[in-house]
Amino acid sequence: MPSGIPEIYRRPLSEVPSLVRSEVPAPAQSNGQTYDVFISHASDDKDEFVRPLANALIAVGLKVWFDEMTLRIGDSLRQKIDKGLVSSRVGLVVLSPAFIKKGWTNYELDGIVTRSVSGEQILLPIWHNITKQQVMDFSSSIADKVARSTAVHTIDEIAAEIADLLKSNDAQAS
Repeated sequence: MPSGIPEIYRRPLSEVPSLVRSEVPAPAQSNGQTYDVFISHASDDKDEFVRPLANALIAVGLKVWFDEMTLRIGDSLRQKIDKGLVSSRVGLVVLSPAFIKKGWTNYELDGIVTRSVSGEQILLPIWHNITKQQVMDFSSSIADKVARSTAVHTIDEIAAEIADLLKSNDAQAS
């Protein structure tokens, strides 16, 4: 791992006190469906990173809300996204230059931040092809969150850590 990466970004997610919370309630059900992870992303990042990440999260046993796996023809995009956000334990935000430029991604991010502040959801940022300065210029409060970077971590490492984090939360709750 590069030596310039601060220690907080090298610690396992399951050891970060602000992420391991037994009081995180179970997600509300959306038509009987709940999700472990809601993935917010720019479509530009889908092929290179987001789809492989969604598949890796599913491979480690997580239920994933990912637009192309969840949305169907004729669905109301806003309603489905709102239901996906409410019915997910983790709001995974793939921050990239494309994410910052899009308007729709900010709508999703607002929902995730609101649910995170109220303790209803965990916000996990993933930095993809973006620098800390770019994230700070976009949102200093997001830049302050413990994140994972695709410059440092592989897709499989990120998926495994998220699964471990959720298992830690489940263990604390029982």
